[in-house]
Amino acid sequence: MAKKVVATLKKESSGKDYVKVIKMVKSSKTGAYEFKENIITNELAKEFFEKKS
Repeated sequence: MAKKVVATLKKESSGKDYVKVIKMVKSSKTGAYEFKENIITNELAKEFFEKKS
């Protein structure tokens, strides 16, 4: 599904490249891992992974 979403965004965008990012984060309440995913531009991808949340 990820390939389909990103491919659709590339067709409709006006020169911007989008990526789907998925980050695994440990929950502070339960200690279990959860996944956070977003579709963002290439420029913001590095910031997404550096941000602690």
